[in-house]
Amino acid sequence: MTVADARPLALDDWFVRDLGGLYRPWQAAPAPSPELVALNEGLTAELGLDAEALRSPEGVAVLAGAAVPAGATPVAQAYAGHQFGNYSPRLGDGRALLLGELVDAEGRHRDLHLKGSGRTPFARGGDGKAPLGPMLREYIVGEAMHALGVPTTRALAVVTTGEEVARETVQPGAVLARVASSHLRVGTFQYAAATQDADLLRRLTDHAITRHHPHAAQAERPALALLEAVVEVQASLIARWMTVGFIHGVMNTDNMTISGETIDYGPCAFMDAFDLSTVFSSIDHGARYAYGNQPRVAAWNLARFAESLLSLIDDDAERAVELASEVVSSFGERYTRHWSAGLHAKLGLDDEQPQLVQDLLELLAAQHPDHTRFFRALSTAARGDAAPVRDLVIDREAVDAWLERWRAALAAQGRPVEEVADAMDRVNPVYVPRNHKVEEALAAGVAGDLEPFRRLVDVLARPFEERPGLEEYAAPAPGGSAAYVTYCGT
Repeated sequence: MTVADARPLALDDWFVRDLGGLYRPWQAAPAPSPELVALNEGLTAELGLDAEALRSPEGVAVLAGAAVPAGATPVAQAYAGHQFGNYSPRLGDGRALLLGELVDAEGRHRDLHLKGSGRTPFARGGDGKAPLGPMLREYIVGEAMHALGVPTTRALAVVTTGEEVARETVQPGAVLARVASSHLRVGTFQYAAATQDADLLRRLTDHAITRHHPHAAQAERPALALLEAVVEVQASLIARWMTVGFIHGVMNTDNMTISGETIDYGPCAFMDAFDLSTVFSSIDHGARYAYGNQPRVAAWNLARFAESLLSLIDDDAERAVELASEVVSSFGERYTRHWSAGLHAKLGLDDEQPQLVQDLLELLAAQHPDHTRFFRALSTAARGDAAPVRDLVIDREAVDAWLERWRAALAAQGRPVEEVADAMDRVNPVYVPRNHKVEEALAAGVAGDLEPFRRLVDVLARPFEERPGLEEYAAPAPGGSAAYVTYCGT
């Protein structure tokens, strides 16, 4: 079977058909010698794709952008965005192409998108290419987030191109093939609104509603219902980030999806020691996107989304602002609801215990224990052994006092201790992408040894299951990660 006949290449062009004015047809740069580095077997099966066809020379050429599937119309998508608070009216896919949409085994449309496939009309001076290390990072972190239950784009494959790319270092060039519910962003709506083309903005809004939030079509004001739906899914998403200690690092409006999926794993990282001010990104000089700032930034981004929809919400500008402001203002309550539910589940609490939770947050802020290990160790404390928790803090008396109150709250629920502890273990991971382990895997992969990368991906695929022999993957970096810095790779 040739790649042209294989099911993986049965791509739809829904975005292209609906949204003329929001893309430029384009071809990927040549890849002199494409070679498959990683193929996501689980995602391949989920999509109903032919893995052997993707591994073939023809399939690898498609994944590298060097060949175009029959019927596909590769396009560079247009969008605007606020980057670190500063508005850029024309961003777009500077080094990426949308090949088209796949229909997965459950009948859902999923974008197939290439990243690092060369310059486009939106490149703004860059070379449009990507080094291998950051593409492997996106694969690792995306799969970890998926396993943790966080909505996310996912890597289908990483292919080297046969060229070298110079960033902080010289690395093999690579293309990431990733899958998403779509690549519609807040910045997409900002771009459409800025054109002052009412038809374009309406077509985009209708497309987003049909694709992601179909219930909004039945509302009195569909655009307002879309805004409410996006506020809700983003409130849920950011709450999930916070409960697992994830720091996106570059929460620009062009990196916030309408679907509620995490997108663009550039200077991202997972927090080791609990600290609301944690920043790892080399470009976040003002700590705008620090761990503790993420909910506030999300609300700010959503306000920008609301601004782009005002003309569709109501003909009366003042009324439109009033209605949109009310929805955006609901983000705080929605986020708190999702975050509180997530935190209570991590603590094994069935009933609201606001003071107990607040006291824990103050304790964490003062003691800076390892975030992941602390919450995982609580199930051991629930079972009667507090030593693993106590070993993570300096002020053991303070943690003992809190643990005593927490155990009393658990006992008052009337559920068997083992049942509660088991439930906690299902939401508190043992393994997250520890920054030093990610860097080890990337360095080895760039040097030609992919075994550490494969091993790490395998460990992170089952984050809640403690397995003998994997202790190093559950441990923080020797000496801590205070000096750790991440880079965009652009």
